[in-house]
Amino acid sequence: MAAFNVVRVKVKSGREQDFVEAHRRMRPLFKGFKDGTLIRTGDQTFCLVAEWRSFKSIEAARPQMIEMLDQVRDMLEDLGGGLGVTDPVSGDAVAKLVAAKPKRKSATRKSSAPKRAKQGAKKNASPPVKRGAKAANKRR
Repeated sequence: MAAFNVVRVKVKSGREQDFVEAHRRMRPLFKGFKDGTLIRTGDQTFCLVAEWRSFKSIEAARPQMIEMLDQVRDMLEDLGGGLGVTDPVSGDAVAKLVAAKPKRKSATRKSSAPKRAKQGAKKNASPPVKRGAKAANKRR
């Protein structure tokens, strides 16, 4: 199964668009890197989520990832608590969640139901109901 790394950062006020644009231009060439997405999680906070072929690929790419971080480091604020400018986590995927597919109705039900409804409406059709004050008094 794949592995993932997630990095949380806080961008300096006013630098958010620069940070996003820098990531749009990045083209990681890490061995084992499959895909990544930058997510805005707040006004100044973002998470980068990346998928890898294996956890060993993540470990091997750490020096290159630090080089990539250095390209945007001046845009980041210290997160506090001794973390520095990033809060990274990574690990092997242990379960994959798959969206449930909606149940499909059979083709025979779809095609015959409207016909039956139309036929029934013609046979049992009643005159239109008047909605004025007189009609309301008659029903009482």
